[in-house]
Amino acid sequence: MDAKELREVSGNISEWARRIRELRTEEGYQILTHNDLSALKPGEYILNSPKPLPAFERAISKETRAFVLDRNGFTCQQCGAVAGEMHPYDATRKTRLQIGHVIDKSQGGTDEPSNLRALCSVCNEGSANLTLDRPSLHKLLVQVRRATSADQKELLGWLKTKFPQE
Repeated sequence: MDAKELREVSGNISEWARRIRELRTEEGYQILTHNDLSALKPGEYILNSPKPLPAFERAISKETRAFVLDRNGFTCQQCGAVAGEMHPYDATRKTRLQIGHVIDKSQGGTDEPSNLRALCSVCNEGSANLTLDRPSLHKLLVQVRRATSADQKELLGWLKTKFPQE
């Protein structure tokens, strides 16, 4: 089915594309697009199965969301885009942050703040249950050593606030 047919079936409502995303994410329907299946052209959709998969409960509280966004400096942890500014990879829209899981819920991750991070909508849509490996201690130390003295001092200040008792 293509976008024109969907628009007609929906009664020409202007928000039909948003409704498809809702059906995919919140209702659990497996609606495939060109991002999922290379044989499809942009604007073409396939309903993989009429039976929806159970959707995950959205249990992240407003308080946890606010904590994670504040902890991450209202910045995408993948590309560095800042909330409200024009997106660096999609200059047609402003950056909107979402809460993403480090280890996805489908892979056993939890809604604990330690498993959550701020991601822009571009990075979160593209992640598709991919979990980035955490850098090793060696790689982190190499990056810190390569940084300027001012950045190293700022990092030290941040570490002191994060671990005040140590």
